[in-house]
Amino acid sequence: MSRIGRMPIAVPAGVTVEIAENNKVTVKGPKGELERVLPSEMEIKQEDGQILVTRPNDLKKMKSLHGLTRTLINNMVVGVTDGYTKQLEVNGVGYRAAKSGNKLTLNLGYSHPVIMEDPEGLESVVEGNKITIKGIDKEKVGQYAAEIRDKRRPEPYKGKGIKYMDEVIRRKVGKTGKK
Repeated sequence: MSRIGRMPIAVPAGVTVEIAENNKVTVKGPKGELERVLPSEMEIKQEDGQILVTRPNDLKKMKSLHGLTRTLINNMVVGVTDGYTKQLEVNGVGYRAAKSGNKLTLNLGYSHPVIMEDPEGLESVVEGNKITIKGIDKEKVGQYAAEIRDKRRPEPYKGKGIKYMDEVIRRKVGKTGKK
């Protein structure tokens, strides 16, 4: 059986989980509310402060959906209690990030500044050359961080561009002169 799918999800105090028909799960917590429709084949039960996910049979599709369903519910519970953050770093001479209202302005060596608007439910904070994205939905936080990074990906020679804080850029040796 799926080792991840079998694990129960502990529901912390202050969090309410509602399971409606067609596996529509709503999680309310101190940071907000998330809802998601999960695969209808999975059976989601709530018993004494825990959520259990079970699958109907051992077909390959059911096995893969089992772990996925459990992880999605767990991500919702963690999101409404702690929230998620992603950190990006802007490297390069003249590359800057600034914040005004809910607009993020990036100067990335193009002939124009790149202006991005924070999606609903997400917040970005700029401190020097670091951009921190905060939110309760793990998927949205990761997607917005990826979109910001895409505006100028790090290049392998000087390492200029926008990279994740924990990302390691594999550097290449530049060209050498003739003798």
